[in-house]
Amino acid sequence: MPRFYVDLPLNSGMQLDLPENVARHVQVLRLQPGDEITLFNGQGGEYAATVHQMGKRHVTVEVGAYDATERESPLQLTIVQAISAADRMDYTMQKSAELGVTSIQPVISEYCQQRYSGERAEKRLEHWRGVVVSACEQCGRTRVPRILPILTYAAYLANQPAAGLKLLLSPTGAIRHEQLPSSAQEAIVLIGPEGGFSAQEETLAIDAGFTPLILGPRIFRTETVAPVIAALLQSRYGDW
Repeated sequence: MPRFYVDLPLNSGMQLDLPENVARHVQVLRLQPGDEITLFNGQGGEYAATVHQMGKRHVTVEVGAYDATERESPLQLTIVQAISAADRMDYTMQKSAELGVTSIQPVISEYCQQRYSGERAEKRLEHWRGVVVSACEQCGRTRVPRILPILTYAAYLANQPAAGLKLLLSPTGAIRHEQLPSSAQEAIVLIGPEGGFSAQEETLAIDAGFTPLILGPRIFRTETVAPVIAALLQSRYGDW
């Protein structure tokens, strides 16, 4: 059954005009009055709904029963991703959402080839939020991961939130995954861009309390790292 995210209050029994982008998607799928869909607004749970009226520019639905189902991991996982090329960053966002990441913090580090600020940064954040929402619609999540405002690497380290487990992905890491602690409820993972982090950036992270972790003998592309580490941590601490 098609699932759609709507950034609106939802209540059983209400009639709702879908936002323009969602209505357009319903029309592309050639849904008709009487067809059933699922709606969620990121507040937890989801609602059954039925297409009530189709217009050229609008779609009205009737919101039905609420289902309190939660599909969120008990692990609060934040991926701190140094910004990579557009398609690679999209991949990181998409797979992080599918793998249950709680929030994604984009940062600008020394070797980043892409740098955003001002209006360009806002547009890029909006694009990434769209990627994440689409992934949540597909994978069944009922809460949407937060995409946090872009920061410089130094600014992030200076104001990082507390977490039980803080990892720096490094090709010369100090520990391997089998040496991770037996339990964790929160984790933050730093991931470099295409060229990785500089030696100075790694030192700054270690000084800030991050433990270098190596995933194995092979060097991964930057867009591969987030899904690999998310899968590993979900298996160890999450809902896998």
